[in-house]
Parts: sequence; structure tokens; C-alpha cells
Amino acid sequence: MQGKKMRVKKDDMVMVIAGKDNAKTGKILRVFAKKESVVVEGLNLIKKHIRAKGNQPGGIEEKEAPIHISNVMLFCPKCTKPVRVKKALLENGEKARLCVKCGVAFDK
Repeated sequence: MQGKKMRVKKDDMVMVIAGKDNAKTGKILRVFAKKESVVVEGLNLIKKHIRAKGNQPGGIEEKEAPIHISNVMLFCPKCTKPVRVKKALLENGEKARLCVKCGVAFDK
């Protein structure tokens, strides 16, 4: 089974639009295309219990958990709000992702 077409990439700024971290923004650290989820820096934190191994002490570690892509939207720096994305062909023949509202390109 193929995953959904991903409209976000690693290092994109996104805003969470649903869930406990609603209206928070962060940078994408990892993308899981088959699971249709992303890991966003500093958001959707969970506590992971770590067992002691050798010299390393055990404890409780906080780490980011994946968020489904339907709950995040690309964040436009010009509009300062979450926006939809359209794909367009630039003058030089390259494809780019553009903001639907203001037309700013996300791909450099």
C-alpha cells in the first residue's frame, strides 16, 4: 500500500492545527511517508522510560512522537499563518511549492 502524497518535507516550518499542541509551530525533523506522519521539533512530547544499562543510569526521557500529516499545515512566513500549498512550474523550468494565498515559494 502506498502512502499519501506528502506536501511537507524535512526542515519545513509547520503549524499543528489539531490535538494537544494546537496552534504551535515547529520544524520537521523526520518524515514517515508510509505511516503518513511527521516528527516536529519540540511538539507532541511523550515520556519514555529508560532502563539502566551498565554505567548509564535509567530514568524518564522526553522525546517527540509522530503527528499525522492531516494535523499539520505548512507555515507561511509572509502570511504568518498556516496555508495550503500548490505546485507550480517556475520560469527556469523548476517545480516549486507555492503558498496559495500570497504566492511565496517554499523551495529555494
